[in-house]
Amino acid sequence: MKDFIIVGGNLAGIAFAETAIQNGKSVFVISDQSQNSSLAAAGIYNPVVLKRMKPTQDAYEQLMYMKPFYTALEKKLNIKFDYPIPLYRKFASVEEQNMWFEAIDNPKLTPFLHPEIQHKKFYGIDSPFGYGKVLHTGYLDTYALIAGYRNFLISQGDFLQETFDHSSLIVEDDCVIYKGYKAKHIIYAEGFGMLKNPYFENLPLNGTKGELLLIKAPELNLSVCIKSSLFVLPVGNDLYKVGATYEWEDKTSTPTEAAKLELVEKLNEIIGCPYEIIEQYAGVRPTTKDRKPLIGTHPEHKNIHLLNGLGTRGVMLAPYMAKELYESIQNGEPMKREINLNRFIS
Repeated sequence: MKDFIIVGGNLAGIAFAETAIQNGKSVFVISDQSQNSSLAAAGIYNPVVLKRMKPTQDAYEQLMYMKPFYTALEKKLNIKFDYPIPLYRKFASVEEQNMWFEAIDNPKLTPFLHPEIQHKKFYGIDSPFGYGKVLHTGYLDTYALIAGYRNFLISQGDFLQETFDHSSLIVEDDCVIYKGYKAKHIIYAEGFGMLKNPYFENLPLNGTKGELLLIKAPELNLSVCIKSSLFVLPVGNDLYKVGATYEWEDKTSTPTEAAKLELVEKLNEIIGCPYEIIEQYAGVRPTTKDRKPLIGTHPEHKNIHLLNGLGTRGVMLAPYMAKELYESIQNGEPMKREINLNRFIS
C-alpha cells in the first residue's frame, strides 16, 4: 500500500509527490496530461504584483523555500529547468518612476526592488523613462520539469497515464483504492479539471484562460525579461515567450486568433525589430474568486485532499503549498484560513 495516490502530474502534483518522497513516503501518480496550464505557462516567478506594486502574500517565505526545493530537484533528475533572470519593469512615464520609488519605501517590497532606475539600452526597444529592476526573479522550463519528473516516476513504477475515473475510487475509513492501487490518502492536484471532481466540484474554481506566443527575434538580443503591457522572456536561441492574455469566458485550451492579434498588437508597441511567430500556446489557469489557493481536506472524508487554485503563480506557490498540505495531513498542522478550502464550506 502506498502512502499517497496523486491525481495530476503538473506543478502541483509534482510538488506534493516530491515533498512526500523527501519525507520518506511512497507515492503513485495518475495523470493524462489533459490539464496543460503548467505546460502552456511561461513559468516566470516574481515576488511582486507589478500592476499594483504590492508583494505577493508570504513572498519571502515562498521564495526561500522554493529555491532549494527546485535546486535539489534539478540535482535529483539531473536536468536544468530553473533559470534565474532579472525582470525589468518598463516605465511609461515619470509618474511610474515615482510610484517605483514610493514602493521601495515599503518594507515588504524593499528586498525585491532595486533602488536605482535602470537605463540599459536594448536594441529595438524605446525606453526613455528606463526600467525598474525586480530582484529574485527567473523562470522554470516547465516542460523539462514535468517530462523529467514523469520519467523518474515511470522508472520507479509509480506513474499511470490515464484519465482518472472517479467512479472507480473506493473510499474506506483507513485507505482509498483505485483499480487495485491502494493508498492511505489521495491528493487531487488536477488544476481546472477539478470541476469534474465529485468531491470538490462545488468549490469556486473559476479558471482563467491564458495564451502566449513563442517568437524568434535574432536582433532583439535580450538578457532580461521585459515587463510592460505584457512580458517578453528570453528562453535561448533567439527565442522569446510573449504573453499573456486573460480570458474569463472561454474555458478551452485551444489557441485563438483574437488572442494572437492582442498579443501582436501589444508586442509591436514594445519592440521595433523583426520577429517571427513560431508557436502559440493556450491553457486554463486554476484560479479562484479571491485569488488564493484551494488546499485542504474533504470535510467528510479525511483521506481525500485537494491541492489546487495556484493560478498565475504556480511556480512560486507549488512547493510551499505542498508543504503546507503535507504537514496538515501528517502532523495535524493548522493551515491559514485564506488558503484552506474550508473557507468556502459553511
